[in-house]
Amino acid sequence: MSPTLFFQSDIKDPYAIYKTMLDDHPVFWDEANQIWAIYSHEYCTEILNSLNVNIPTINPNNEQKLNEHALKIINHLSRLSNGTQHAIAKETAMILFANIKSIDINQIIVELLDNDLIENKIDWVDSVCKKLPVLVILKSFGFEQDDCKFISEKIELLVKMMLLNKSAEQVQAINEISESSYSIVKKHLSSLSFYKPLLDKISESHTISLEETITISVSNLIGLLIQSYDACRGLLSNSLLQIINTHNLIPKNNINKTQIQKLVIETLRFDPPIHNTRRLAITDIVLDKTIIKKNETLLLVLAAANRDQKKFDNPLSFDIERINNDENLTFGIGGHMCLAKYFSIHLTTETLFHLFNNYNTIAILENNILYEPMINARLPKNIWISIQ
Repeated sequence: MSPTLFFQSDIKDPYAIYKTMLDDHPVFWDEANQIWAIYSHEYCTEILNSLNVNIPTINPNNEQKLNEHALKIINHLSRLSNGTQHAIAKETAMILFANIKSIDINQIIVELLDNDLIENKIDWVDSVCKKLPVLVILKSFGFEQDDCKFISEKIELLVKMMLLNKSAEQVQAINEISESSYSIVKKHLSSLSFYKPLLDKISESHTISLEETITISVSNLIGLLIQSYDACRGLLSNSLLQIINTHNLIPKNNINKTQIQKLVIETLRFDPPIHNTRRLAITDIVLDKTIIKKNETLLLVLAAANRDQKKFDNPLSFDIERINNDENLTFGIGGHMCLAKYFSIHLTTETLFHLFNNYNTIAILENNILYEPMINARLPKNIWISIQ
């Protein structure tokens, strides 16, 4: 039987596994890992919209020994919360996102390329994908240059607090960086004109203390940085690969943002950065005539659902003109849909338009792309390209 849980770094073609499971076992009980794997678009959609599942707790009783500031962040994130706590955190995060100011993305792209370009060669992942999304959000909120530099350099450590299982070394690194990051964000937020109205609105609407509201606000701005890094890094990588590897997909004499945006959305369906997410049943659930019992864990294989032939015509073809590509599940749907969805699509579109509009030749310098050793995300480690 094909594995349900595997490191993306170990599998050359996970989509072959997903197709087999979609065809033969759209709802599958993995006895070894004690988890239900859900592969079809219909059933993943049903679970994502269900009120009978929760986001699993990733650090029960602080078993991972996170410090005070790391706990403040992780315990107040919209992405990891449920019920009323989720409603409050999500409202706060949405207000934060609504107050992002428009900035010149192209200038940041130029600086990143200029800093690392050597003899027309650059690692697209390290130089752009890992830095651009976080820098854009920080600069959109007006953070000082030194703070932008500090947080963008440390974001990879902060992201590790989202891991279900953390090594002792990862916990130590998270603890070391969380207090400084929390303090920087808290101090800067307090200087912004929309911040006090935000605090007043959330604390009064939900009858919670001012201190609790501050914690939720600071944590969810950090959460936006984490989500933008998670969601956008892989999308920037995979969309570039699709443009380069698909002949005449975007003709040089006809580069326009509409076509590139279609390509980005199809990449989210065809080769998404996030492959699966988890839910916990809080009551018995009937799915495909199968009873999923209370307290059992579900693995929603979104990358498989995105290639479900019952939902998408010719799902194994990369087709930017397919009319329902935007019905992919990569960013989720419902209450826990990723807040960075439209930000990530917009940023990737703008970045690729800039790249292909300003350089005549862009080529990949390696044939074998290696991936990070992650279960839930398929993220290229490096993509060396030449640009001229």
